[in-house]
Amino acid sequence: MGMKTSIDLPNVLPVFPLPGALLLPRSPMPLHIFEPRYLQMVEDCMKTPERLIVMVQPRGGLAGNRLNAIGCAGRLTAFSETADGRYMITLTGVSRCRVGDEIDGFVPYRRAHVDWSGFDRDLGSPEHDAGLDRPAILSVLRRYFIDEDLNVDWDSLAAAEDEMLINSVSVLCPFGPEDKQALLEAPSLSTRRETLITLMEFALRGGNDEEMM
Repeated sequence: MGMKTSIDLPNVLPVFPLPGALLLPRSPMPLHIFEPRYLQMVEDCMKTPERLIVMVQPRGGLAGNRLNAIGCAGRLTAFSETADGRYMITLTGVSRCRVGDEIDGFVPYRRAHVDWSGFDRDLGSPEHDAGLDRPAILSVLRRYFIDEDLNVDWDSLAAAEDEMLINSVSVLCPFGPEDKQALLEAPSLSTRRETLITLMEFALRGGNDEEMM
């Protein structure tokens, strides 16, 4: 089986706008679906050969109708239904994309044109980060997790490959939507790592400043 290329990917997809949600290539995102329009979206998605949904953050939170220009498409890789009719699904990131014009249609959820160009590396194998200083990043992580009172499976995180480590932490950390968007749009794994460390150090400094007052 050859590598998938962006040419194989659809150019119109359903869009799931969710503030603070960060889906990254090759990373899983569990979602709990209960709104009727999104239940419909999942059912329709399962009938397509690619089973793709684009996760994208609305600008200005949920009230904002406009979407960020860049989202990430995920393949529906796990599905279960609860007794009261909600869906528990997992999307696994496939590739980032530019979200273009929306399409008026006969479905209750939003759909848009998507452009895959510029994100070829998302479809390749996991990225390595040549500049990753593990002891340094793990030390910042440990301080940040303690500061934020986050429970994390530390051993599996410390043992993870570069991409899994950086992307998992990017997803886990309770950053605001603009910061999550910056992590999504980072052109390479090393720029994502640099952004991540900057955000954690900024949060840690902010906490310290308040304690000193």
